[in-house]
Amino acid sequence: MLSPIQVLCSDITSLSLEPEPFASYTEADIISTVEFNHTGELLATGDKGGRVVIFQREPEGKTEPFSQGEYNVYSTFQSHEPEFDYLKSLEIEEKINKIRWLPQQNAAHFLLSTNDKTIKLWKVSERDKRPEGYNLKDEEGRIKDISTVTSLQVPVLMPMDLMVEVSPRRVFANAHTYHVNSISVNSDCETYLSADDLRINLWHLGITDRSFNIVDIKPANMEDLTEVITAAEFHPFHCNLFVYSSSKGTLRLCDMREQALCDKHSKLFEEPEDPSARSFFSEIISSVSDVKFSHSGRYLLTRDYLTAKVWDLNMENKPLETYQVHDYLRSKLCSLYENDCIFDKFECAWNGSDSVIMTGAYNNFFRMFDRNTKRDVTLEASRESSKPRAVLKPRRVCAAGSKRRKDDISVDSLDFSKKILHTAWHPAENIIAIAATNNLYIFQDKLNSEMH
Repeated sequence: MLSPIQVLCSDITSLSLEPEPFASYTEADIISTVEFNHTGELLATGDKGGRVVIFQREPEGKTEPFSQGEYNVYSTFQSHEPEFDYLKSLEIEEKINKIRWLPQQNAAHFLLSTNDKTIKLWKVSERDKRPEGYNLKDEEGRIKDISTVTSLQVPVLMPMDLMVEVSPRRVFANAHTYHVNSISVNSDCETYLSADDLRINLWHLGITDRSFNIVDIKPANMEDLTEVITAAEFHPFHCNLFVYSSSKGTLRLCDMREQALCDKHSKLFEEPEDPSARSFFSEIISSVSDVKFSHSGRYLLTRDYLTAKVWDLNMENKPLETYQVHDYLRSKLCSLYENDCIFDKFECAWNGSDSVIMTGAYNNFFRMFDRNTKRDVTLEASRESSKPRAVLKPRRVCAAGSKRRKDDISVDSLDFSKKILHTAWHPAENIIAIAATNNLYIFQDKLNSEMH
């Protein structure tokens, strides 16, 4: 794999999947999750309308040498429908909160998708042959009169146009009182966890009518509630370890070998607060919105409102690295609180070698940080930069009161309605997927694409 600095130098080619011309969109079209499968050949997105769209990477063509890396629509299906909880008089949105792929075991692909309450297991398979020559059925599938059958024939499989079939295999319901914010497939490929605000449940992929509660932080009196669970994830290869983050900015690593109910953590990762920097917004901006294990399993990447942090599993008292994502917003926290933007939940992602991290920001900007060189870049996922094979230009935001250079964007002119909350990085190559409102952008390392 090429050095990640080539991505940071803006040698990125954009392959836009936006429709032309750019049509208006509805709330249901807004992308709410993005996830590559384990090989990177498939990319799934979920939206607020409960739909899942799967994109497949094009194989390299001799006639079109630059076609590899382009992702085209492979399948689209309705995963969840709006529901109503009559006992609590609550509407349950169809919005897809998370998608997670299962490691591929055979020709078919499997993925988990969840809304606020119900998790579903889907099978995605291909069919390019159909059986013909039945003895007791005619070509249209009607049962023949047995008296007309005078000879026996062996049915044969005949080629047909490729058809992608998506079918629901399991529905895991009625286990969460609060909204599901995370699902994570275990490395044993048999179990997965689901987390809501106060509880984490462990499921077996083959059993839908029961799950095991492994974390429960609900106090006896809800008035004593001081924090909620914001995200949870299994370790990439130790099936007994998982981590969950909280609204207080802490991370708890739990070991399921120690006890069945993991209310007592094995490790607590927490950065001591600087009393001089404390403000009304301190607790809100310290809430962890996403946590991801590195591919090596050695580090944790977290995202809070203003920063991304890398933690070493062997060092609990402070993060190994802290990256300022948009520190220029510190002076605008009051207005961001008033328009509710301060509660936005940004996700984060590792590249395949754990040397670069990526996360989103406002104005359709996203940030990348090289852990080795300490260089960083701000890039924009926009209509202008998404023309096929266009190279992205680095952007720079000028903080209030500082000297402005040419092409700098003033912090006062940022569009806070354009936000990149959901990002994903190909597991092995410098290909990234960025969800900006209702548009999916795929950017590829320029030099990497020219090698094919």
